[in-house]
Amino acid sequence: MHPREIADLFGGQTTLARLLGKRQSLVGNWVNAGNVPAKWHKPILELAYAHGKPLTLDDFDGINLQPVADKANGSHDLTVLVPPQSINQDAAQGKLDLGIQKQVEIDGIGMGVLSDGTPYLTGRGLARLCGISHSVIQDLTGEWADVVSPPRVTKIREILASHGDSIDFPFISIQQRSGITQAYPDVVCIAVLEYYSFDAGANIKVEAQKNYRLLAGKALREFIYTQTGYDPKNQLPASWKQFHDRVSLTYNSVPQGYFGIFKEIADMIVTLGQKGIHIDANFVPDISVGIHWSNHWKNNNLDSTFAPRIKYEHNYPSYFPQATSNPQEPWCYPEMALGEFRKWFRETYVGSGKFKSYIESKVKDKSLSISFAQLVIANYSE
Repeated sequence: MHPREIADLFGGQTTLARLLGKRQSLVGNWVNAGNVPAKWHKPILELAYAHGKPLTLDDFDGINLQPVADKANGSHDLTVLVPPQSINQDAAQGKLDLGIQKQVEIDGIGMGVLSDGTPYLTGRGLARLCGISHSVIQDLTGEWADVVSPPRVTKIREILASHGDSIDFPFISIQQRSGITQAYPDVVCIAVLEYYSFDAGANIKVEAQKNYRLLAGKALREFIYTQTGYDPKNQLPASWKQFHDRVSLTYNSVPQGYFGIFKEIADMIVTLGQKGIHIDANFVPDISVGIHWSNHWKNNNLDSTFAPRIKYEHNYPSYFPQATSNPQEPWCYPEMALGEFRKWFRETYVGSGKFKSYIESKVKDKSLSISFAQLVIANYSE
């Protein structure tokens, strides 16, 4: 995909540059060169995921064509250049699965906690804490990915390193109904606050010094937790909540001597979850597995091979759309057929492409984004 097309996905070059915290000229240079540098792939993919844009890793890997003048006749031919090196799948995934667990605004300082327990300030909140304007934070953020870091970015990176922290980008973009929230993790906030307290030269701020004395170390983290009412010792990450709730509702619901599909494919769901890809009301793979396994069972008359399957009661969490038809009555199968099921699941459902087809069907009906689907398929194969 040409950089101009990528920019157009976000509403144009100016809009994409603003979302990245940069000037339009940077994106314009990409368009003119026909190439987005590899270091920008991850930030752009994060924005695409947050905005629901159909952008994937493959879109950065297209052949780069540039016109080259023919010295003999002044005409232009197309020279094929080597595609830019892309980031790996794990790097692209980054923090894409995060959401906001808690958020408040106290005295004009926007703050919250992400679903992985990371406390954060908004850009405006960080600016207010440091006694500077929001535009300064925007400029600082825009300088972060420069090839040659400006002095203040270099110093803030040094402060982070002295605290044992290293980051690729100073904020995490989170999509909400009201728009995009740029969440600056607490470690970044403390480093920026320390900079404007002691290292900014003529730009040192008394407000920053006052707040640094109050919030240095882990005090900012504790302050955000207290103000948002978040208890880190008693929190199930939101990204795991739906899986946890489904497990709780199916625990001991299958009759003794039988197995149910959801429990048997839990390892797949956990494997994906560990990669940051979690089940929700739009991604319920046990329904697809159950339908295909049921057809396999009937078509091969496995009642006679093992023992008759039976129905049992299964319920979805109340906040799932599927809960409107609770209680469900799916099939459960005799335990002596477990070996047959596991072989079928490995070789037929996953191995022959039925799982991939299920994911692709969810993309077609717009239940899943293309980027989410690509991550699922790439991260689960037997």
